[in-house]
Amino acid sequence: MKKAPEKEPNHERWLLTYSDLITLLMIFFVIMYASGNVDAQKYKQLSDSFRIAMGSGNSGGGIGNGAGNNLIGTDSLLPSTDTKNNDTSGNASGGGAQVEKDKLQDVKGKVDEFIKENNLENSATTQIADRGLVISLKETLVFDTASADIRPESRVKLIELGKILNKLDNYIRVEGHTDNLPIKNEKFQSNWELSVIRATNVTNMLITDSHVEPKRLASVGYGEYRPVADNKTPEGRSKNRRVDIVLMDSKFNSVENTSN
Repeated sequence: MKKAPEKEPNHERWLLTYSDLITLLMIFFVIMYASGNVDAQKYKQLSDSFRIAMGSGNSGGGIGNGAGNNLIGTDSLLPSTDTKNNDTSGNASGGGAQVEKDKLQDVKGKVDEFIKENNLENSATTQIADRGLVISLKETLVFDTASADIRPESRVKLIELGKILNKLDNYIRVEGHTDNLPIKNEKFQSNWELSVIRATNVTNMLITDSHVEPKRLASVGYGEYRPVADNKTPEGRSKNRRVDIVLMDSKFNSVENTSN
């Protein structure tokens, strides 16, 4: 009986170990790249897939189905490019922010037209700020000196202004301001009180006559402490005595809406 010839040793077995190492290195670097920006669900998928790749079995929710040296689908490991899902400011980044800016700019144009038609250029101004559209109304347009009662001849104009702002569902802040001259009479003990009551009266008017939903409104008084001009001159003090109506940028919705 002939003796079977001895098999030659397999000198390529090291390639199996090498390929396993390369595969695991690729998995490691993909995970390191993707883990910089993943949500909780994708983190779980990454963890499950890593366990599968390391041969600990299928966890049931992984990206790669199978064990051993199967490659993981890298597309599902990459950071999400869905700006809508990643956005946390109330606006989608990029295009959404521009849409909001255009909306506020459109309302500003309508308010500017209203101001011009009613010859209010010397009493009202508008500007787009980071927080939204700011409409500043001088004291002389809305109130008599040292009074918080809205002047009857101005009430109709303010109601129409409120209706323009009500075309958007953004939050609205009404802010009362004074100059730094002290006030103390039978109605008000300080500029704080005067500014708060003025803002509150304008807010109530927006609710009852302009039909703005109360939940969209906030009123606050700042007294003399947020001037826009120098209180040392009569002209500066005149500018500081004002009510600002702010149509808030919707990126602040989460700040304004504290009910959730």
